[in-house]
This record gives sequence, structure tokens and C-alpha cells, in this order.
Amino acid sequence: MQKSETRNKEKLGEIVRFIIVGTLATAIQYGTYLLMILWVQPLGANTIAYLVSFTFNYIASTRYTFRVKSTTKRGAGFILSHIINYALQTICLHFFLWAGLSKQIAMIPMFAICVPINFLLVRFFLHKK
Repeated sequence: MQKSETRNKEKLGEIVRFIIVGTLATAIQYGTYLLMILWVQPLGANTIAYLVSFTFNYIASTRYTFRVKSTTKRGAGFILSHIINYALQTICLHFFLWAGLSKQIAMIPMFAICVPINFLLVRFFLHKK
């Protein structure tokens, strides 16, 4: 196999693993959010859900998706990418709630916007160099 074919195959595998981990992390976040909105306002519920999902996501992203060793530098980059993602999620969630979507549904278009951006951010900070 040529180097370019190997690289393409590695990238495809990385994307597939990201989709698996991302789907699980999103399901964890959404499930936690749906549970938390019973007691907390939507933005607070999202914060709690995000923190739960973040913990799972970091462990799975380093060990499975990108297959890199967890280091202080990568951890800091992952945190930075997720601060950006959390801010974007908060803005989107607030917008979709303001636009009249129900608090149960407003997360769905938010995820559609934020998940692809998060992939690029996390890949940038965790990818092997």
C-alpha cells in the first residue's frame, strides 16, 4: 500500500472512531441534559451534562479515537477546544430557545452545528504530530 493510501485509511479510521465516540458523548450529554432539565434551567442543565460528557470524551478520545498518550499539553488543548465548543453550544442553545424551540428539542440543531466544529478543534489539539 502506498503512503497516501495508508494515510487516507488512517484518517478514515480516525473519523469513524470519532463518530462512534462523538455519538456516545453526545448521547451521554443529551441524556444527562434531559434528566437535568427536570430540576435545572436549560443552560445550567447543559453545563452539568457537558461536564459529564467531557470526562467520557477526553478518556475515549485519547485512548480510542486519536490513540495518543494523555499529556498535560494535550489535556490543556482538549480543555481549550472544549471551552470554545462549550461557548458555541451555549450561544446556539440560547439562540434556539429564544427562537421558540422547546428545551427538549433545542439541543438537536445545536449539536448539528457544534459537533463538526468540535471534531476539527479536538483533532487539532490531540492529533499526533
